[in-house]
Amino acid sequence: MWDYSEKVIEHYRNPRNVGKIDDPSCVGQAGSLACGDSLKIYLKIKDGVVTDAKFQTFGCGSAVASSSILTEMIIGKKLEDVKKITNKDIADQLEGLPPEKMHCSVMGYEALEDALKQYAAPEGYVDLDAIKTADEMEKILCTCFNVTEKQVVEAVKHNKLKTVEEVTNFTKAGGACGKCKGQIQDIINFYNKKDTDTRCGLSMAQRVLKINSIIETQISPELRKDGGDITLVDIDGNMVMVKLRGNCSGCKNSTITLKNFVETTLRDAVCKDIVVVEVN
Repeated sequence: MWDYSEKVIEHYRNPRNVGKIDDPSCVGQAGSLACGDSLKIYLKIKDGVVTDAKFQTFGCGSAVASSSILTEMIIGKKLEDVKKITNKDIADQLEGLPPEKMHCSVMGYEALEDALKQYAAPEGYVDLDAIKTADEMEKILCTCFNVTEKQVVEAVKHNKLKTVEEVTNFTKAGGACGKCKGQIQDIINFYNKKDTDTRCGLSMAQRVLKINSIIETQISPELRKDGGDITLVDIDGNMVMVKLRGNCSGCKNSTITLKNFVETTLRDAVCKDIVVVEVN
């Protein structure tokens, strides 16, 4: 039997703000009946403040309690403060949730996020680039519980999850047939590696500053001697993306320059696992 806090029990037995708003400023949804949990949250917003919030949910006691406390957390709050609320804040307000029920607080956060996105979008405006990105990320990762790749990525990033079991507790993904556990582990490995690389002893922010400095003070001056140059485009984990310019751009020896000079210099100065890639 799970150990529930008194606050969870209280909000389950006496949920606040149950129902719907007839003329809401926006409505957010999360979960699905097919997965066993579903939440719809209605917001009334005036002058940048949430003046009312109600919810309808189908799910366990933790889902009801999470939805109930969320409405209390946001009523009367400015939008700028509401946007900062995370699923951890919801769980903390309930004085904790069992690990196996953390997905209920995530559902509340996702419904709120969905509502705020709807409210922020101008009427009739369609961002095609955003839709494309969203469609790519909305690929179903866990078919048993209809959990998307985006949901798993956000759970890992926002809650600093380290294991597949933790991801299952937060999203349900991997909790049935287990076929998606390998993909979940890949996401965990990728985002934990991005945050810090202990082998190099540097945080991601420190690495970015150091790599940029090495390129500007050591690599770029050498390339300029032959009429070329280089620009740092992005850094993703151990991958350093650069753009070659001047005589270096399109040169048949550009690969040699990248590997034998640029990559070697950065590996010696920053981290031995760095891989340099040229982008257009």
